[in-house]
Amino acid sequence: MENYIVKVLHVSPVTHDVKRIVVEKPDGYEFVPGQATEVAINKPGWEEKKRPFTFTSLADAKDLEFTIKIYKNHHGVTEHIGMLIPGDEIILHDVWGAISYKGKGTFIAGGAGITPFIAILRDLYRKHELQGNTLLFSNKTYSDIILKEEFEKMLGQNFHNILTREILPGYWNKRIDENYLKSQITDFKQHFYICGPEKFTLSIQEMLSNLGAQSDAIIIEK
Repeated sequence: MENYIVKVLHVSPVTHDVKRIVVEKPDGYEFVPGQATEVAINKPGWEEKKRPFTFTSLADAKDLEFTIKIYKNHHGVTEHIGMLIPGDEIILHDVWGAISYKGKGTFIAGGAGITPFIAILRDLYRKHELQGNTLLFSNKTYSDIILKEEFEKMLGQNFHNILTREILPGYWNKRIDENYLKSQITDFKQHFYICGPEKFTLSIQEMLSNLGAQSDAIIIEK
């Protein structure tokens, strides 16, 4: 496994607990939208503490971008990633497959589970191939919605938000259930892309199967 030490170029907030981190891109380093790598911090005692993160930049971008939720109360890698500043270094590893695009369908994300979909949707939007895809995005509150304005621009009326711990007009104000899926989806023979906490992913898989989705059309993070 190869290691690549790269500098942090830019850090900016996305939401109250999510940061956009841009780093140098090693020569010849390639990925497909939806793929990920393991990241460690190049500081004493942290070099071997690796965590997986998905690339959210376009594959041909000059630099690499990650969109990372910072868990300050975990006192681990992500908390320290949240402290990175330009000039700091991280260690990248080999690229590995996460979620790959198989064709038009419905993307269903829970919280930070949106990250594998960001590069995929950006890539499709740039190629004018996003039409026919839908995003259902579940979060606890309005302030947790990652890249809301960008998804609205890309997907328009095919971007739907679910809030599980806040009641706001115009939003589905409880967890996704079969009734909600039936209200939003008319074709259960299409592709479905699911990413989020394990319990969320398993629950959505079960509901889609109950509604007629084929197991080979349900794509989850590998």
